[in-house]
This record gives sequence, structure tokens and C-alpha cells, in this order.
Amino acid sequence: MSGIPYRRPEPAARPTRALWALRPELLRLLASQPLPKTLRPGPRRGPGLASGTWGRYVFSIATPLNAAAMGARPSRRGRPVDPPMALDELPLELLVRVLSYVPPCTLVTRCRAVCRTWREVVDGPTVWLLQLARDRSAEGRALYALAQRCPPNSEDEEELPLCALARFSLRAPLRRNLIFNSCGEQGFRGWEVEHGGNGWAVEKNITLVPGAPSQTCFVTSFEWCFKRQLVDLVTEGLWQELLDSAQLEICVADWWGARENCGCIYRLRVRLLDVYENEVVKFSASPNPVLQWTERTCRQVSHVFTNFGKGIRYVSFEQYGRDTRSWVGHYGALVTHSSVRVRIRLS
Repeated sequence: MSGIPYRRPEPAARPTRALWALRPELLRLLASQPLPKTLRPGPRRGPGLASGTWGRYVFSIATPLNAAAMGARPSRRGRPVDPPMALDELPLELLVRVLSYVPPCTLVTRCRAVCRTWREVVDGPTVWLLQLARDRSAEGRALYALAQRCPPNSEDEEELPLCALARFSLRAPLRRNLIFNSCGEQGFRGWEVEHGGNGWAVEKNITLVPGAPSQTCFVTSFEWCFKRQLVDLVTEGLWQELLDSAQLEICVADWWGARENCGCIYRLRVRLLDVYENEVVKFSASPNPVLQWTERTCRQVSHVFTNFGKGIRYVSFEQYGRDTRSWVGHYGALVTHSSVRVRIRLS
């Protein structure tokens, strides 16, 4: 035994950087997704997946197999074993298809940093078009047709470093409320405020507002109070060519009300502005003042902008309010659950 030289066991191979970007959850997801060429696990050394480590978990391109059997080791009876292929050595077309199943946030924050090839894939439009193509709803098909005409890169790469489709998928602006802090749950963050009388205040709702993220509201005083928020549609994830396509609708809404023991006056103005903040289209609402000792209920004002032309970049959401009795304190109009939403026009 002394004549046999001692050989130190080889340590388990470290996982490739590409595999760390995807994590085991993605591999389990890929097992249930149809691919043009099925991936199967190849040989690995060191501790297995059950121990929480990857070892040398490699993939090889094989003939189409049942996707449900991807988690099992392939049989070696009667056929040669294909040489293993690491995930970062996949053909570009297959790599793009695999990455298209990764969530947008993971693509941008993890996969983009793996290597130059992966960065070019994430910065390009193909992987994002594949994600959009899986939505077979009427709105999804309409959006996919518009996305195919999206420019590949941003005009200002310093301000908007990702491609337009990447920002769109990451921010998901459609049907999302683009007004920040709509109910005052974060005080006056995100709002430009002009105080009149005793100024604006944030209180709990006097009645339940359906669908509101928080049951709080902004309250005005005995002189005119003004509040404004400017929404940048491009920063929120839309691209300029999509805004100019005449296929979008901008839906605005606001909830307002009064106390039972004091009347109030409320005004709403929403303006669509161009890149230089010049007014293009405007909507104004001036409901009748609420009288004193009227039933305290919340009312909604809403409007839909359609066919608003080209060049729209910003939405200026402006609210005014005061009471009718000039009482010291906060007895004026209550406003909450303001919203600006963009949707695809289907008709």
C-alpha cells in the first residue's frame, strides 16, 4: 500500500456564472415549457442538487424528449453519450429562447451582468418580443403588433440605458396607476403642493373608497389649495412611437367628497403635454359645490383621452379645493385615489 501514491480527491467543480444568473427555479420552469430542442441534464460531479449546490450541472442538446422527463438522468443503453455542453455555450438562438422565460427583473439585474453575449441579448429586442408574444389576449396581440415596430435602442442612452422594450417589460405601464402616492399614505411625496388657509392635510377617509390602495385622503382648507403631479410617460415605460401610434387611451380618474357639517368646492384639471411641457389636450371638471349638511359620500370624476395626436410626453394631474364656510382648520374638499392609466385601444 505504501507504494501507491496518494491522490487528493478532486473538489467539486464550481458552478458557471451563467447558472448562478438563472437559479434552480428557472430550470424547473423550463422543464414545463415547449422548446424547439429539449435540454437534458448531463453528468455532474460533487454534491447533487438536493444538497443545495449545483456542482457541475451542465446541459447538452439532444433529440426531442418528453419535457416532463427532463429531471431524470438519461439512459445510456444502446446509444453513445453526447458530449456535455455548458449553458453559456448554447447556440445564440436557443440561448435567446431560454432567456425569454426569465422574469424581466432577473434579466436586467442578473443575466445582463453574466457576459457580453448575454448583455447583448438582454439589450436587444428579440428576447422581449418573445415574452410579449406569449400573451394571446386581444390586448396582448395588439401590443405585440405595435412592439414589432419599436426602435431597438433609446435616443438618449445615458438617460434611458435599456432598450425601449426592456423598459416596457420591466415597468409594465399598461393599466397600472401611474400616479405615485395617490391616497397620501406617504404624505405629500411625489406632489407639488401650494397651501391655502391652513394648508393641505392627510386624514383617514370618512367613507370607504372602493379599490383604493389606502383608506386615507388629502384635505383642503378655507382658501384655495392646489396640488399637482407630473407623470413622465416615457420614464414610466412607454416609448414615444407607441404614444404616437393613436392606439392608446389615457384614462384619468379622481375621488372627492365633503364633510357632513361643511360644504366644499372641488376642481380637477388634467393636461397632456409635449416634451417641452406645452399643453396639447386638456380636460377640466368643475362639479357643483357640495352644500352644508349634505350626506357625506365620495364621488368620482373620470375621463378618457383618445386620438390625442402625436408628441405627448407628460400628463399633468392638477387638483383644487376649499371649503364654503371659511372655517379655520381642514373642512374643505377631500380628494383621494387619483389615477392615470394607459391602455391599448382595441376598437
